[in-house]
Parts: sequence; C-alpha cells; structure tokens
Amino acid sequence: MSRKPWDLAFAAEPEEVAALRRVVRLHLELWGLQEATDTAQLCVSELVSNVITHVGPGTPTTLAVSMRGTHLRIEVHDPDTRALPALLDAGADCEGGRGMALVDAMADRWGVQLQADRKVTWCELATSLHSPNGHTGGARVARAGALLSAYGSPRAAGHAGTSPWGSMTAETAVVAITDLLYWLQAHGRDVDEALERAQMHFEAEACAGEDRL
Repeated sequence: MSRKPWDLAFAAEPEEVAALRRVVRLHLELWGLQEATDTAQLCVSELVSNVITHVGPGTPTTLAVSMRGTHLRIEVHDPDTRALPALLDAGADCEGGRGMALVDAMADRWGVQLQADRKVTWCELATSLHSPNGHTGGARVARAGALLSAYGSPRAAGHAGTSPWGSMTAETAVVAITDLLYWLQAHGRDVDEALERAQMHFEAEACAGEDRL
C-alpha cells in the first residue's frame, strides 16, 4: 500500500480544528490505519490549539502527515520561531497547559525543529505495521493480497487448470471471500458497499448468461 506524504495549509482558527480532524480521519482510513485515528486526531487538535493559543489566531499554518518507517508522523508548521512548545506542570484547577502533556502521553516521541522561516512541532505514533508499505490486518489481509496478485496474473487469466483458482473448493472460496473483505477493510473501503456491488455484478452477469441461452 502506498502512503504518500501530504500537507494542508490553513489559517489557525478554532473552527478549523474540526475540519482538520475530519481530513486526518479520511486519510488514515485510506491508508488502512483506522487504529491510529483517534490518537492522531487528538494530537492534531492539541498541536493546532497550541499555535492558536501561543502564536495567535489566524496564523498561517501547515499540517503535514507522513510515514517515518512504521510510525505515523504528524507535523504542524508555523512562522513563529520564538514561541516554543513546552511541557507544563498544570495543576488540577488549571484550565490550560495540558496540550503538550497530552501529546507527550499519547505519542511515542515528539519534538520541535527550528528552521530559518518556521518552526515544526511534530509527533510520531506507533502503528501495527511491519513495513512502511505493509498492511494492517495480519495474515488474512496478506493472504488476500497474494490472492489478488494471482488473480491479476497472466497465468490466472488463462486456463483454470493452470491457475491457483482451478483447484479451489466451495469451502476455500468462502475463506478467500472473507479474507478479501478484511483486505477491503484494511484499505479503508466500505465492506457493505463492496458486497452490494459484487452482488449486483453477479446478478447482472447471471441474467446476461440466461439471455444468451
């Protein structure tokens, strides 16, 4: 699975936070990283809120999301190199000061990079991936990926007897279909929609076959 880095420029305003959370959720679903969605959304909220509070509303800001090995990396860029995020020992009655403490508690690591014209506040979250372009979902998703590769190969397109599909039984077909549903889920696809579309294709082709008889 390809997970290309992306970034989004915005003005740091409180009303932008909810939209940014939705964008992050959609991208992580497409990346098959639903497991990291809640934590990633919370980290984005805290990093952006930190800019709003300590740099100022309306600050030109950029959210960047990428993979660093098997970790999900979230960056927030802003132009103020003086207001550096810091961990504060906020008391129980304190209304603020907990933002970076939350990020510190949820992320595997975080930090600040100073550049000539900006600072980059970043954090990295662990995932269950075994490789940067791998899949979540374990053995089922891996089997489905191998099955799809075989299905699209020239050998599979030839005679059934020379392809891995020729010896498939009804029982193994059911297992294969189940694995494919896990594969769809790992890729952020709607399983119910896929089943409905498959049923529609099947019924249309069956009707077409009857019309030719």
